[in-house]
Amino acid sequence: MGLEMRKKGKFKKVEEFATRIKEVHKKVEAALRKSQEEMKKYADRKRSEIAEYQIGDWVLLSTKDLKYQMKGRQSEKLMEQFVGPYQVKGIILTNTIELDLPSTIKIHLVVNISRVCRYRDQVEGQKKK
Repeated sequence: MGLEMRKKGKFKKVEEFATRIKEVHKKVEAALRKSQEEMKKYADRKRSEIAEYQIGDWVLLSTKDLKYQMKGRQSEKLMEQFVGPYQVKGIILTNTIELDLPSTIKIHLVVNISRVCRYRDQVEGQKKK
């Protein structure tokens, strides 16, 4: 840390102060490391693996940002959370994909993957009649 003394024994109080500061510095570093590890542990709980999409996959689009297009609905509370399915037309980055949207949905074709979820076919007994 740069607190080493040149001549030992001449300034006894200064040497004691320097060693005390070094000990405090080591304790503080250990406490900071421990708190960083705890913070990382709790932050990583909320993180999940990124879903990887391929061209041709089917996804559902979130209606969270489509409120103004869904104004004809009676109740926003009863509105669907996702619409679709729509096909992935291209992959721009690891977190953005291009969708093949109909012309009735007037948003940009490139969306973040946080706004889509993978479409799963319904089980035979669950299909609507």
